[in-house]
Amino acid sequence: MATVILVRHGRTTANASGLLAGRTPGVLLDETGRAQAAATGARLASVPLARLVTSPLERCVETAAAIRAQQPTDPFDAPHVDPSLDVIDEDLTECGYGAWQNRSLADLAKEDLWATVQTQPSAVTFPDGESMAAMQSRAVAAVRRHDADVEREFGPGAVWVAVSHGDIIKAVLAYALGMHLDLFQRLAVGPASTSIISYGKARPSVPIINSDAGDLSWLAPSHAAAAGGPQTGDATVGGGAGRAS
Repeated sequence: MATVILVRHGRTTANASGLLAGRTPGVLLDETGRAQAAATGARLASVPLARLVTSPLERCVETAAAIRAQQPTDPFDAPHVDPSLDVIDEDLTECGYGAWQNRSLADLAKEDLWATVQTQPSAVTFPDGESMAAMQSRAVAAVRRHDADVEREFGPGAVWVAVSHGDIIKAVLAYALGMHLDLFQRLAVGPASTSIISYGKARPSVPIINSDAGDLSWLAPSHAAAAGGPQTGDATVGGGAGRAS
């Protein structure tokens, strides 16, 4: 099975000022966000990536570029990220917040709809915007589609990255975890964090959520193969021995 690393974009000027940027063009990483993206790129430098897919919004494209910049370029390290394998996917773009876009979070918290967003997001359709259920549906479909393509092209040990947005990644994780969308607010996905899903034959496996530090070299295909154990996506009875340090 292939493995997808979900990366949220780094911090933006809108994040820092408490605005819901949505799909507003021109929202860029701030200084902190650029440092976060570079740090995530450094964490992934030891993991040759088969594909790099990103939301079309600038903050995600910037984050993807920081990851690409630190990938191995030696052809003997294949699979590796090649510019021809970079993909911009509209289905990974931010939720369509409609009339909520570009408003302050403090102001939005006074809206009646805010409570529903917190407790029953499956019932939410943003004014002049997208429903959260539709957001989850198109994002999950996109990730599963790319995952199948990567596995078919590069084999079951391939690793790829999808760079997207907080609510998008939380929705994809919730689906993989078998959580109802109404529970997805229990998940946290910080700027430039990494979360990992492997879609097995029996069920998805989610070994990491919202990680912003630590070694990821164990994801490299050669390391994963050396670790042994079931390669079918089956759960290890008893919990297993974990990753070798």
